[in-house]
Amino acid sequence: MKRLGLLPKVIIAIILGILIGSISPEAVIKALATYSGLFGNFLGFAIPLIIIGFIAPGIGELGKGAGKLLGLTTAVAYGSTIIAGTIAYLVSSGLFPNILEVGGLTKTFANPEEALVQPYFSVDMPPIMGVMTALLLAFTLGLGASVIKGDSLQRVMVDLREIVEKMISSVIIPLLPYHILSVFANLTYGGQVSMILSVFAKVFVIIIAMHLLYLVIQYIVAGQFGRKNPFVLLKNMMPAYFTAIGTQSSAATIPVTLRQTKENKVTDKIADFVIPLCATIHLSGSTITLVSCSMAVMMLNGMSTSFSVMFPFILMLGITMVAAPGVPGGAVMAALGLLESMLGFSTTLTSLMIALYIAQDSFGTACNVTGDGAIAVITDGLSKSKAA
Repeated sequence: MKRLGLLPKVIIAIILGILIGSISPEAVIKALATYSGLFGNFLGFAIPLIIIGFIAPGIGELGKGAGKLLGLTTAVAYGSTIIAGTIAYLVSSGLFPNILEVGGLTKTFANPEEALVQPYFSVDMPPIMGVMTALLLAFTLGLGASVIKGDSLQRVMVDLREIVEKMISSVIIPLLPYHILSVFANLTYGGQVSMILSVFAKVFVIIIAMHLLYLVIQYIVAGQFGRKNPFVLLKNMMPAYFTAIGTQSSAATIPVTLRQTKENKVTDKIADFVIPLCATIHLSGSTITLVSCSMAVMMLNGMSTSFSVMFPFILMLGITMVAAPGVPGGAVMAALGLLESMLGFSTTLTSLMIALYIAQDSFGTACNVTGDGAIAVITDGLSKSKAA
């Protein structure tokens, strides 16, 4: 099992959870509910630490170094991420009501949470601060570290990021499949899983189609700025796309992304700067997935998915996932705080989101890194036009 990637583990966990939920007595489901309750409470405790640990040093690092080029790249990458989230919202709003039973879970179960088996016991693990407090503190520390002369605070924040990365890679990610197994066993026992699985298949097809559509849009725009054939540019980036499907990590794909970007005749200096930076700040594919999956889960539960609810979430998502951890599923971990504070997700709904996201994480990562090549072409074109 240790050699398996996170995606196979999650798939196995979902299958085993459904089987266990179908044949097990309530005592077994209660024990699994106890585990998932404890894990969920620990996750709630960890969310503020994840937010501070990744956003604060990420912003601090963005504030130093390349000046105008840094600002230009960051603006283009953030704009791309917001446009991706907005397109995902518009497509999901138009298509999901036709393929999903809006409020289906609440029609079948008066309260979906009450239909689940309750744990034997729970241990309260209150977070050290609220999500919005953590976000504000992360912005304050990150911006502060970027403008002061000393670097002691930045070093402390980088060390904190390493601790949080260790916590995610050594504790949360290894235990996550068992948590998903427990959640799906409980959902199966409560009779809710068939509807949720039908959602998985339909939503995945639409998400992957949106990824591909958005890549075409990105490269058409890049082709205008770089005065190059957009489809040749996109074809040259395909090795990076397929490498990312295998690695599930933007950071691990950087060498391939960099090589293919230079094949697109992007200036070496621009490529060397933009590609590693965009690996941490440009997450258009992940944003499409998170927005689409959250809307599907919310529609099933009869929650509001209006533009006034979702657009602030999209804006914050673009910031919160800056320097998201370089582990599979890192983006959804960084977004958990927003799902709970801005969209009102419960522990069960966040568990569904994690499972939905990780099941297609490799395709979101592939969209991210392939889009990085388009950002590099756009930045290169803007830099040359300003120099001229």
